[in-house]
Amino acid sequence: MEAVAPAGADGTDGGAGSTGGADGATPGEAGETGGAREWRHVQPGLLTLWRVLLVVWTAPVILVAALLPLLLGAPEWSLPALLPLALMVWGWVVLGRVCRSWRYLERADDLLISRGVMWKQLTVVPYGRMQLVEVTSGPLDRKFSLARLQLHTAAAATDATIPGLAPDEAERLRDRLTELGEARSAGL
Repeated sequence: MEAVAPAGADGTDGGAGSTGGADGATPGEAGETGGAREWRHVQPGLLTLWRVLLVVWTAPVILVAALLPLLLGAPEWSLPALLPLALMVWGWVVLGRVCRSWRYLERADDLLISRGVMWKQLTVVPYGRMQLVEVTSGPLDRKFSLARLQLHTAAAATDATIPGLAPDEAERLRDRLTELGEARSAGL
């Protein structure tokens, strides 16, 4: 089940530290015990990885756009290289906001995954609907000590992924979600 709302619909702008309430939980998201639980954010290494990929993909374009006109004897045509450079700087800032917008909250009956800057997206995954929980970590993820948690549910359209977790946290979350999923689906 997914809900999409524009930024600011819940009183937050998706920036760093915007957890909705003073205690870290959005109003109405307290656990069964009555205590509020805190949203957890992804690791800062995810932002570093994304920014490294941004530079790796845009730096060659910037260099070719700047150096090719110089080599061809038309230095005034190097000015268009400022456009990809400006896009790289803009992407640098946007990636920071996007990375800070990823967060998750474990509740008594479901897992909430929130992301998005302009368009906030909240994915609610009931524990009883989970069919498979997997942890993946590619070569770049391992280089930055990251893992990705993927939740597969009965709904084919559910995009329940949490990137940028510490490997031990991803494994802990996988084990906990698997245990809760088995307990909740036992009555079906």
